[in-house]
Amino acid sequence: MGIFKKIFRKVSVTSESGRSTAERSKYMPEEKLPLDEQFIHNFSRQGGRFLYAVDENEVQQHFEDILVEHDFFETPVFCYDEQLKERFNGFNLDFNQHLRESSFFLSTCEYIIADNGAILFSSNQIKENKPKQLPDTFVVLASTSQIVESIGEGLRGIKHHNSRGSIPTNITTLKNFQDQSLTKEKEKDLMNYGVPNKRLYLILLEDL
Repeated sequence: MGIFKKIFRKVSVTSESGRSTAERSKYMPEEKLPLDEQFIHNFSRQGGRFLYAVDENEVQQHFEDILVEHDFFETPVFCYDEQLKERFNGFNLDFNQHLRESSFFLSTCEYIIADNGAILFSSNQIKENKPKQLPDTFVVLASTSQIVESIGEGLRGIKHHNSRGSIPTNITTLKNFQDQSLTKEKEKDLMNYGVPNKRLYLILLEDL
């Protein structure tokens, strides 16, 4: 996970590894970014909010910061995951299954996709709901080991982990996030027509 060391530990770069791209031959292919760097760049460009955590204390702090930002304390939260309910049971939230009344959706995910900054969900997280049926704000907890290069790799991972059981249904990706600075640009993009625009916070826990 190269980018996390760069951002949070400010590792010094040697003159050899810090050669400018201008010194590279024009005939050489461009150096490919590590998966973590690809994901953060593409996810942020889509308007997603990225929060990195090195341990559980930081996970809890980031979660609290989100609640403070939107005044979500003592509000109903839509969440299927019993482990997440237990994990965040200290914030006086009303975990219920009343979708229309909920202030945000709390969930894990299957994978996070580096090459397009998308989040991959399945019926394990969202049951048979379509993304547009879920609250406008998503708070997603994932780990760095869930970063894969492409949607295809994520689908293969789902199939592999469920080879002895039933493969989850309703597999979908979400990559259209709320960011006012990007709204006009997205409106011009026909590929985003009809895709639900969610405010998405990703709390990413380092586990590698």
